[in-house]
Amino acid sequence: MLSLLLAPATSRYHDDVRTATENQAIQVEITDEMVDRFRVAPGTKVRLDRWDTKWNVPASLEQLNKDELKRQADEFIKQRVQELAELQDVFWADGRYSLLVIVQGSDASGKDSIIKHVTSGMNPAGVTVISFKEPSREELRHNYLWRYVRALPEQGVIGIFNRSYYEEVCVVRVNPQLLRERPMSERPIDKTFWRDRFEDINSFERQMTRNGTIVLKFFLHLSKVEQKKRLLQRLEDPRKQWKFSASDIAAREQWDDYQSAYEALFRNVYASRPLVDNAGRPEVGATQPRRARDLERVGAAQPALSAG
Repeated sequence: MLSLLLAPATSRYHDDVRTATENQAIQVEITDEMVDRFRVAPGTKVRLDRWDTKWNVPASLEQLNKDELKRQADEFIKQRVQELAELQDVFWADGRYSLLVIVQGSDASGKDSIIKHVTSGMNPAGVTVISFKEPSREELRHNYLWRYVRALPEQGVIGIFNRSYYEEVCVVRVNPQLLRERPMSERPIDKTFWRDRFEDINSFERQMTRNGTIVLKFFLHLSKVEQKKRLLQRLEDPRKQWKFSASDIAAREQWDDYQSAYEALFRNVYASRPLVDNAGRPEVGATQPRRARDLERVGAAQPALSAG
């Protein structure tokens, strides 16, 4: 699974994963080039079917003992969780800015798990997590951005959107019948309609940025094969059956349409970039360091804003 970060890079990261196998010490530097692999440069025409959902794990990591690597990766993440907790305190105390983290992705892409993991060390008093489901009757009586505006974090607070206003140009675009559920003026649902929606969203994000909201956006991209595997796991595991919905199957039948809608999203929203969450690679070798990188990305925006 690939996760895409949709926000301008304001800093660089240089970290080491250190471990040892028997009598040999191995040090692997997490370089800018590794991180850049997970980004979509602004203006890039994205074809998701050509974007590998696997991280090319460095050969030196492939050689490591799995148990030792897992132990070192867990320690690496604990350190980042602690750093993020400290940065959150500074961010709250400064009180001039808010942070909005948007997590998008198809069904079973891991949105809930990543949010739970990344926020594990945060003070709940300074974090709000909103999961946007089908709009309520009240929400349908308002402008389509209304419910997202109401949920924006206040100054000093970190807000996390599990799905977001991007649903209005993805899910709604794939299922245009949903537009009829909301009272709206008569107009053709054509390219101009969707162009205007992207313009609305870009204007909305510019307004947020001008008023002190830092916006970080992540898209979790996984293959159709991996999605099937995860959905079957939900059916087979009694602890996960509550997550399964018949709508997941319906969405799979529209896979190509959703991929096209996501690609249009990357082309039309500002500063899109990705981060990769690997399906098909050992989690300790790929997902764990990537999640630690998520923590640092979220925290990195804060110190400069709190200075002065």
